[in-house]
Amino acid sequence: NSSVNAIHYALNLFSGQSCKFYVLHVEALNAYLSDDLMAGGNASIYDTLLKKPKSKLDALITSLEKNSEKEDFSFEMILDHDVFIDAIKQVIQSKPIDLIVMGTNGVTGAKEVIFGSNTINVIRKINCPTLVIPEAFEFKSPSEVLLPLDMNDAIDGIAFKALLEFTNTYSNRLHLMRIMPTADDLSIQDQDKANISSSLKDINSKYLAVSQTPMDEAVKSYLQTNNIDLITLLVQKETLFERFFIGSSTTEISNTLQVPLLVYHV
Repeated sequence: NSSVNAIHYALNLFSGQSCKFYVLHVEALNAYLSDDLMAGGNASIYDTLLKKPKSKLDALITSLEKNSEKEDFSFEMILDHDVFIDAIKQVIQSKPIDLIVMGTNGVTGAKEVIFGSNTINVIRKINCPTLVIPEAFEFKSPSEVLLPLDMNDAIDGIAFKALLEFTNTYSNRLHLMRIMPTADDLSIQDQDKANISSSLKDINSKYLAVSQTPMDEAVKSYLQTNNIDLITLLVQKETLFERFFIGSSTTEISNTLQVPLLVYHV
């Protein structure tokens, strides 16, 4: 499924490094049923309900360990029966998590964006870098990375430095695309070029300014003419996120997001 595919993407991406993977499975049990069972002292019945997903997760961990024998990887299984977002928040608080990796099943309904509600909620509500892998996407090294920027994004700050660290480690070139309301706003371009000269002097980069074009359309066009392996976003609360996803039609978004997405929170 998409989650397992995302795990294998991460294993390939971090090959050769020392990593600990926390594999989280959230079992969506009926709230009334689970509360009723626990209140009634039927812990054995409750455990039985979780036995099947635990067995599957055990098998997955065993398979991952076998396939990663030559890597410095370790795996820990976490099985939770909670609200999806709450379960992730608990792991973030209790474990040294550097990155959330998720898979997405794509468009699930006529009014649904390409990323399902779980993925959207993680990006919105959890302040942790998040890597989302499209369904059935086969691993390809993220050599060419695209960073769309709206007028609120600056080429500086902690999130941008984290992005640079990622691209410096895994990528060959960073494509920066500034989306502007009007073509005559040259000050932001001048500032961008100054920041690029100072911050990206050791990184291969390409800069493009686009005006009077919606974010999703600009990204879609760029992907059609450039071999991009990964899109990354600097999300300031919900502004850029809403413009990139919610403000676009299902068709536009599903055509745009054919590559993994890496989100940093500002």
